[in-house]
Amino acid sequence: MEQAGIERLRQEFDAEVRRRFAGAPIERVEVLQYGDDPEIEPGQLLGRIVIEAPVTTNEGDPGEDTGKEARGRRLEEFHDAHRAAIRELRRELDKLPSTAILEFAIAGEPAEGERRGPRLRLAGSPRALAGGGEGPFTPVMARLGPDDLETLDTLITAGIASSRAEAVRWALARIRERPAYEELRAHTRQIEELKAQF
Repeated sequence: MEQAGIERLRQEFDAEVRRRFAGAPIERVEVLQYGDDPEIEPGQLLGRIVIEAPVTTNEGDPGEDTGKEARGRRLEEFHDAHRAAIRELRRELDKLPSTAILEFAIAGEPAEGERRGPRLRLAGSPRALAGGGEGPFTPVMARLGPDDLETLDTLITAGIASSRAEAVRWALARIRERPAYEELRAHTRQIEELKAQF
């Protein structure tokens, strides 16, 4: 999507968020697309709502929360207070022609050595998550390098798959079609049979 289109969408999303979460401690609203964040796939958009960071007291005092704990509690409190509005906004995003992810994050940078977060990320409907396919799916978490992501994104750009999950399923199906895979399965069964004898 061109920059002008993204900016218009960001303004509309910002207005919708401010309307639905009136009075909430929201610092800013962002709309990101493929290339802005490595977790965003081609054709996806990410609507990020950044909540103001909590004011922390002296973190050195015994019994006081660390910044990470206070940020986590701030996100939980926001979610609990705005559960219905979050659900309604997620439903609205499902109506967009692009797959849209809704993310809530706490403002500020994590301390050195801390992972980014906390954040709440809500992808689309189960059908959208499954890449539009039918049947039972098991979610699998995988960390991929830049070359692997480029391969998946090329399959999406070429129209072979509509999402990274679908591209992985497509690649696995191609492996299963090879005669060598059936030989490998036969050897695996033999190994399992030998193990059972011990």
